[in-house]
Amino acid sequence: MPITQKRILTRLYFVAGFLFLFAGAVLFKLVSIQMVHGDKYRDLAMKRTEKVFTIAPNRGNLYSDDGSLLATSVSKYTIRFDAVTVNDDDFKENVKPLSNALAKLTGKTSSYYQQLLRKAQANKNRYTLLVRNLDYSDYMAVKDFPLLNKGPYKGGLIVEQKTVREHPLGKIAERSVGYERKDENGYYTRVGLEGAFGQYLRGVEGKRLKQKIAKGQWKPIGMDNIIEPKDGYDVISTIDINIQDIAHHALLKQLEHYKADHGTVIVMETKTGEVKAISNLGMTKDGKYYERLNYAIGESHEPGSTFKLMNMVATLEDKVIDTSAVIDTGKGFWKIYNHRVRDSKHGGYGQISFAKAFEVSSNTAFAQVIHEGYKENPEKYVNRLRSMHLHEELGLPIKGEGIPVLRNPGDKGWSGLSLAQMAYGYEVSMTPLQILTFYNAIANDGEMVKPRMIKEVKEWNRSVLKFEKELINPSICSKETAAKVKQLLKNVVEKKHGTGHGLYSPNFSMAGKTGTAQKNYVSKDPDKLRYISTFAGYFPAENPKYSCIVVIHEPDKSVGYYGADVSGPVFKSVAQKVYATNPLIDEVEMLNAEHRKLNDSYQKYYAEAQKKYNKVPNVKGMSGMDAISILENLGLKVEVRGNGIVKKQSISHGTEIDKVDKIVLDLS
Repeated sequence: MPITQKRILTRLYFVAGFLFLFAGAVLFKLVSIQMVHGDKYRDLAMKRTEKVFTIAPNRGNLYSDDGSLLATSVSKYTIRFDAVTVNDDDFKENVKPLSNALAKLTGKTSSYYQQLLRKAQANKNRYTLLVRNLDYSDYMAVKDFPLLNKGPYKGGLIVEQKTVREHPLGKIAERSVGYERKDENGYYTRVGLEGAFGQYLRGVEGKRLKQKIAKGQWKPIGMDNIIEPKDGYDVISTIDINIQDIAHHALLKQLEHYKADHGTVIVMETKTGEVKAISNLGMTKDGKYYERLNYAIGESHEPGSTFKLMNMVATLEDKVIDTSAVIDTGKGFWKIYNHRVRDSKHGGYGQISFAKAFEVSSNTAFAQVIHEGYKENPEKYVNRLRSMHLHEELGLPIKGEGIPVLRNPGDKGWSGLSLAQMAYGYEVSMTPLQILTFYNAIANDGEMVKPRMIKEVKEWNRSVLKFEKELINPSICSKETAAKVKQLLKNVVEKKHGTGHGLYSPNFSMAGKTGTAQKNYVSKDPDKLRYISTFAGYFPAENPKYSCIVVIHEPDKSVGYYGADVSGPVFKSVAQKVYATNPLIDEVEMLNAEHRKLNDSYQKYYAEAQKKYNKVPNVKGMSGMDAISILENLGLKVEVRGNGIVKKQSISHGTEIDKVDKIVLDLS
């Protein structure tokens, strides 16, 4: 069919009509998108290019009790380079001086930076890393470097700021002060004081709208935040940095000497329960010691002989026995069923008073007293211990407190040996801070105070919240019992036969109890046997200002493992250096005379004997228990024959004690 002009025009009209309809449809769609669905698509576009970012508040500072910084937030700056914003002439003129300046700052070579910058320009890289984690002074210096001093739009300067937490004291008390760590699930948590008081320190996040300008790059929209961040409060802790430093280095020195696995030391203010120092050091694979875990709060273990104080208080309160009672420790072991309880002294102590049994830390004496005194009613014994809160956690704000173990009769693990084992600190479990809380209560005449690590929350100079002394129990025992055991704790250090006498100093007074507990004692292999060495007590002995506990795990057995040798020197070092920095000695000497004016007959007789020109007293007609107690406290070794009342003494009264070593008493 011949193609005519008419047919050509028809086709043209058809195509034109189609194009017109298509254009109309496009126009209709554009109008629909713009006018009908405009808000919807604008919102969608905004969502894809705009985003609300959270703004981290400045975390509050953590201070020691004297205002020294323990933890603070500081800004760190990362510098990047946008090569696209810099013209070629400026780049060529400044690339070398900029590289020289960066090299001087970082220690890298100038050629390294020239190559890095030239590559960024060639590839039109808008996000080249130059240097990261600068402090503020270095950041200000970098802003004045050649080329970068032209700013972000002509010099390619990109600044990223972040806030990090720093500890001015370094490794000292790092674990106790706290830090952020990542758990096995990938979540970040804060430990120590940082975590415990995070509700005050963390502040409130703000919000800011930003627009995406390139991959991974966002710029703020407008000048104002949607929600302004609120900075965290400052927290004043109870930590004394001087005592903390003393405790840390004393513990570190002893751990290194004994090649121990780990250890802890805690110093607490007696009256208030304020924790003045808490150091936790553990050995790493390289043989160095660092603050790894919070052993003071989180590690529950068998306390060993330090638990004898709890048992002494229990027996005195229940009137099971008195300190003057005589106990036959035999030749250093006591058999119960198929088990032998042994004393550390080869050959034993023979017949000694219960007071001396405490001072020399006789396992056999305590096992006999607790087993025989409570075997008919073990619930009475456990209930007495429970009344002193030995089964309870302290309820500290710091997470991870170890759970104390104190079984009831009939519980799994309870046996006929349990009373005897518990007598010298086995089959029970406590953390160092829980043990110290009890010792602090004795130093406080029976008043048990909850340990506290925070004094005040502040906003600038305004006090937001103050924390006061909190009682766990106003009286865990009678004043009479507290006075008796305080004298015994003093004797442990001051008496020549006391297990802690090696710590004695004529310049200041201390009171406390040694403890040496075995680990892995169920193993038949002696090579697997490990020890926990402890010393717990307070100072000054007469008017306690501070309580302290030192626990060292797994010292090298070839070097030593007894609590008096391993942990005791740390306690003494802390006490000695705290004395040197605190005006306590004059106060102690003044209180010494006052403290000796005790009213019980035991102390009266002792004081009277001392007044008699340091001579042997006449003990005829006394009960054997009273006579032994008086003579032993004069430093004499006593041998007893028979039972009842003293009829004869081998050394005449009036004889100078310095000339006497041993006295024999005949009783009937």
